[in-house]
Amino acid sequence: MSLTTTYSAEQIQEFMVSKLAEVLEVTPAEIDVNEHLENYGLDSAQAMTIISQLENLLGFKPSPVLLWHYPTIAKLSQRLSEENQDTSTTKDSKTTTPILDLGAEAVLDSNIIPEGNNKVDVTNPKNIFLTGGTGYLGAFIIKELLVETQATIYCLVRATDVAEAKSKLEKNLQQYAIWDEKYSQRLIPIVGDLAQPFLGMGEAQFIELSANIDTIYHSAALLNYVYPYSALKTANVLGTQEVIRLACKTKVKPLHYVSSVAVFESNAYAGQVVKENDSFDHWQGIFLGYSQTKWVSEKLVKIAGERGLPITIYRPPLIAGDSKTGICNTHDFINLMIKGCLQMGSFPDVDYMLDMSPVDYVSQAVVYLSRQEKSITQAFHLQHPQPASLKSLVEWIRTFGFKLEMIPYEQWQDQLINNVTDQENPLYTLKPFLLERWSEEQITIPDLYLQTRRPIISCEATLEALTGSSIVCPEIDSQLLMTYTSYLMQAGFLSLV
Repeated sequence: MSLTTTYSAEQIQEFMVSKLAEVLEVTPAEIDVNEHLENYGLDSAQAMTIISQLENLLGFKPSPVLLWHYPTIAKLSQRLSEENQDTSTTKDSKTTTPILDLGAEAVLDSNIIPEGNNKVDVTNPKNIFLTGGTGYLGAFIIKELLVETQATIYCLVRATDVAEAKSKLEKNLQQYAIWDEKYSQRLIPIVGDLAQPFLGMGEAQFIELSANIDTIYHSAALLNYVYPYSALKTANVLGTQEVIRLACKTKVKPLHYVSSVAVFESNAYAGQVVKENDSFDHWQGIFLGYSQTKWVSEKLVKIAGERGLPITIYRPPLIAGDSKTGICNTHDFINLMIKGCLQMGSFPDVDYMLDMSPVDYVSQAVVYLSRQEKSITQAFHLQHPQPASLKSLVEWIRTFGFKLEMIPYEQWQDQLINNVTDQENPLYTLKPFLLERWSEEQITIPDLYLQTRRPIISCEATLEALTGSSIVCPEIDSQLLMTYTSYLMQAGFLSLV
């Protein structure tokens, strides 16, 4: 495609409609050009596929941030046509990102105040409300709650009706081999939407639910490595505010919030030991939109705690597969990177430590800790207590018969740019995320996770709280890696060919 070719807004719009329909496996007629793109539920890989296709069409690289500053196909097409007209003087599309003050974003609605009796039963809730039940960690938390409690679990699900919502919940648990039909009557779908006021269920149902629920687990969040804060705020930040509102309304209900170690991504914490109950006041240097929303959302939860709401916070790292079965989310960043690097034949030689924790450990720890009275007001770190180096992972993969080398990061980036040109390689759609440069330092997102830029996350207090529970994080050893590799190969995700 010639770099000098120009396209009208109408032509770009038609192209985007076609490609979005293709990615979502719907007909172009089902795409509304005035609908917010975030409402189509694109994941990171899908969004980046469209970005790459736009780059090929237009002859310049649309910034992932630009893509989501214009929230509909109609508006974005118009903006891109203007950018397209300017390619004779500049090859790259640049947009000035507004200065974002996360501290100013962390404001909880003043009307949200705990109501009713503050005396709560943490250990034996009868009715539980849970978000994120159609996600990966949420599925395993449901499984643990069904096994460890007798509670009825009300799950928020975005669906057209109750039947569809129920089907989504069960299919999600089935795909991870953790569904048991005997629990069907205890799993109650609530049709709603995290991104809507009153969680999309209407004020009357919201108030009725608030009187019936005893405990809340909030694990849902829109995870996308392309979207900026502005595109994730509604679901992740305002959604958390609505969950807090539910926890405070009518009667006090303990809120168990699944946050992230990403709240300490500011370079102010680089090289420092960060303990569970340390404050996280620094946000400058957090560039990933998802991480920014987790910082603000946890601040809102903390504010609610100061107003008298019983809160407990859980901060997991990247979450790995089930340590017993190897079953995992093959669409997560870790697995896509591994598969893409294997296809390239190389990993970047960088100083990374794998602090990933098996999903069964994280879910068991969350449910156990949530039922301890002394956990109220506490935060817990669920990353692996004995992380392994990226180099040790590569060495293990080699023993399995894969041909793989570690090369300097800059050389690996060059290979990514020049050699990964096929969408069959997962890194093709991850290129905008891996290569986009941020801040005055012009560093990429992977640069931000080098050990020299990361804090040392202590989980000493968490391990102490788990003492006597028999819950132990499995070692990242040959047995665990064999379990994971075997599953990925049996599932057809990885292949020696």
